[in-house]
Order: sequence, then C-alpha cells, then structure tokens
Amino acid sequence: MIESVHTDVLDRVLDPFTHCLTPEVARRIADLRADAEMQAHVDELASKANEGRLSERERAEYDTYRSAFRFVTILQAKARSLFKQASA
Repeated sequence: MIESVHTDVLDRVLDPFTHCLTPEVARRIADLRADAEMQAHVDELASKANEGRLSERERAEYDTYRSAFRFVTILQAKARSLFKQASA
C-alpha cells in the first residue's frame, strides 16, 4: 500500500518533467539499463532479502536501490508514452 502511494506521488511529480523531453531524450531514457555489475549486486541483495539474510547496512542499500529503480521505472514509462505520441 505504501509503495503504491510512493509510486503515485512520483508519477504526479514527474508529469511536468516529461513535457520537457524531446523524443530523442525520451528514447534514451526509455532504453536506460543498469550495468551488469550493478544488476548482479542488486540481484545478490534481492536473493539475500528473500532469504532474510540482509545486514542492516545491506537492507538500507537494497531499499535505496529499490527506490531509485522505482523512480527510473516511472520516468521510463512516461518517456515511452511521450515517445509513442511523438511517433504517431
């Protein structure tokens, strides 16, 4: 429930930002991906989280990654929408 509230707030805050994007920038944002090293580290943290083995520091790090990825995911969705509108 709280994660949904965070997503709704981010969605609303980012709405005006997407109007500043050009189609090219929107496409580049939509195509952003974590590098292999970062993804492997996040996958390791996720696995440890699922097993209940995260230290306090790892939990804080994992929560920060999750928040950052949520932000980027919403921004990418908005960028994709803008890019599709520009292509139509």
